[in-house]
Parts: sequence; structure tokens; C-alpha cells
Amino acid sequence: MLRLIFRILIAAFGLWLATQIVPGVSADGWKTLVIAGLLLGIVNAVVRPIVTVLTFPLTLATLGLFLLVVNAGMIGLVAWMLEGLRVQGLWAGILAAVVTGVVSWGGQILLGDTKSERE
Repeated sequence: MLRLIFRILIAAFGLWLATQIVPGVSADGWKTLVIAGLLLGIVNAVVRPIVTVLTFPLTLATLGLFLLVVNAGMIGLVAWMLEGLRVQGLWAGILAAVVTGVVSWGGQILLGDTKSERE
């Protein structure tokens, strides 16, 4: 349970960092960011696997780069569901996805939540 809370907070921190350095991404405050982190976790667990399978040919043709668009779409979906989070345009979404992805990756390393440890 504590690990889940940390992951939500890491996602919220990644979104906050994106609001600070990516033009076109903004949030109303920490409450919005924590809710967005929770929603992003749910969307990534439920919607992203389906979208990833459906877009596999494009992902394969672009050597994985299309996953950036998929991740941007997940952030855009969260922004659409949550009134206080705004992402203005595809490029803002892609850059926000890169920032949140790097922060999440760093958080996984800090938490020791790597793929090899889960197996």
C-alpha cells in the first residue's frame, strides 16, 4: 500500500515538473496533481495496454517512437477527465510524457521497483 502511495506521489511530481518546464502544460495545484497522478496510474493500468496492442503495427514501424504519442494520449486523457490539468497540443503532451516517464523511471530505481525484482 505504501509503495502505491509513493508511485502516485512520484507520478504527481513528474506532472508537476512537466508543468514547470513544458510550455503548454499547467495545473491548478498539488491537489490536482495528486489526483492526476492517481488517474494516470489507473489509465496506464486499464487503457494503455489496450491502446498499445491496437497501435502495435505503428509502434513497430516507428521502432517504438509511437509509444511517445501513446503516452501523450494517456496524459491528454487524464487532462480531459480532470478539470484542473491542461495540456495544450500534441507536442506539449509528448514532452510532458517524456518528463513524467523519466521521473517515473527514476522513482522506480529509488523504490527498487524494477522488472527483474518483480520476477
